Amino acid sequence: MKFKTKAIHAGQHPDHDTGAVIPPIYQTSTYAQPTPGHHQEFEYTRAGNPNFRNLETALAAMEGGQHAVVYSSGLGAETALFSLLSSGDHVVVSSDVYGGTYRLLAQMKSRFGIDFTSVDDLSPEAFGDAATERTKLFWLESPTNPRLQIVDITAVSKRARSQGITTVVDNTFASPYLQNPLALGADVVLHSTTKYVGGHSDLIGGALITSDAALHDRLHFARMAYGLNPSPFDTWLAHRGLKTLALRMEAHCVNAAQVAGYLQKHDRMKIVYYPGLESHPGHAVAKRQMKAFGGMVSAVVDGSSEKLHQHLGSLTCFRLAESLGGVESLVCHPATMTHASLPAEVRKQRGISDTLIRLSVGIEDVEDLLEDLEKFLKKV
Repeated sequence: MKFKTKAIHAGQHPDHDTGAVIPPIYQTSTYAQPTPGHHQEFEYTRAGNPNFRNLETALAAMEGGQHAVVYSSGLGAETALFSLLSSGDHVVVSSDVYGGTYRLLAQMKSRFGIDFTSVDDLSPEAFGDAATERTKLFWLESPTNPRLQIVDITAVSKRARSQGITTVVDNTFASPYLQNPLALGADVVLHSTTKYVGGHSDLIGGALITSDAALHDRLHFARMAYGLNPSPFDTWLAHRGLKTLALRMEAHCVNAAQVAGYLQKHDRMKIVYYPGLESHPGHAVAKRQMKAFGGMVSAVVDGSSEKLHQHLGSLTCFRLAESLGGVESLVCHPATMTHASLPAEVRKQRGISDTLIRLSVGIEDVEDLLEDLEKFLKKV
């Protein structure tokens, strides 16, 4: 099956009791057992639920993996994965990374002795050189958050494999429609299903996908043992959103490309980050490993941070809010929102300035989006 067909049919079968084409929401905490210790696949929703299973089947199919585990959030998925590490273990992580990932790693280091090294150079050599004999994971995003840098997933995964290290790719910005890290050599794919998978800003969820059966069992156990399960309703919503992912992503990409081109030519822009621009340092790699360049655009505004703060909320199509990947456009100020947990000196080192904005370009008419941005830029 092709992607769009799998998105509709994977993990979905008519309800066996009623014939309902859309599976119901199994809003239950527990399941009756005919005899003690014997159940019909499910015993307690913290461990599993038919809605979990359906979404996991679909996500594994979308990413080309054998197994998936769904969680309460993207950070819940990260917590499950990091819980497999032991004190003294080490992680190499790309420096331009979601602020919540950095915060979690900092907590793991200070409280549990799990060390990490951030690399600014995202080449496979930099990842390899930063590794130690205790390194267990290479953790990367591509495109990165918020500066949309591109990592050569195949090259970094090859380097990791040669050193006996597991590669994890946060594929949230790209979505399964635009990029499949497992096919590029990665071992684990992470999604915040809150974002493009759900697509409507009405759920919280996360997922990990792998083809390693033993690792899958450990990740499934972590969900149960640490209470990292999502709700049946959220997984049902995410599965519904997945069905239109391809159509939405095509619209996101078309609009984002036009927004990026407009901003690149605007005299109030210092820098525009978008991998679809030929001037982007990672353009050639992105073109090779992605189907298209995504719906995220970041830019550094040529203006004062005071005016930026004053007028960011005046945009009408771009709502000032955290998150991304919904059908509606959002604007975010990473320094005070998604990456506020990073110390100021770390933000400065990583290019997250007070005049950097991040746009999640929605699927509205692009003329309205450009008009909204033009009015805003005249104010700042």
